[in-house]
Amino acid sequence: MKYKKFDKLITEMSGENASNDYWYDVGVNDAMALIEEFSETDWELLEKNIIDKSLEWQKRVVYCFEEENDARKINIILLLIETTDKELFEVCIDSLRFLIKDNNKDCIINNIELMEKLRKMESINNMSGRICREFLNKLQ
Repeated sequence: MKYKKFDKLITEMSGENASNDYWYDVGVNDAMALIEEFSETDWELLEKNIIDKSLEWQKRVVYCFEEENDARKINIILLLIETTDKELFEVCIDSLRFLIKDNNKDCIINNIELMEKLRKMESINNMSGRICREFLNKLQ
């Protein structure tokens, strides 16, 4: 079961003594390699447990979800996107930009609350606004 190894790695990488440099240089690649080997049971465990994890843990996981159109990743991000934490929201939107394709963008477009939040944020003149604008353009 790869989930246990993944959970241990992300927990170590999101703790107080964790180095951001090490995470971005090595940890993220190790985590992505473990995700590639996930079974359906591993995905179910991740989806079941992610809500109870720390914000930093959640951010690290979502950061690993890039450049592959996978409904399981999108579902996990949609669980987290309702967050009030600005940074987690930005990481979720940024990852969705890579995961959303023509065949699955309806799950976002039909989420009225999320679309309203995105439209409010797109007018902000900062990185969050830029990410939201790019994402909304991709949805059209």
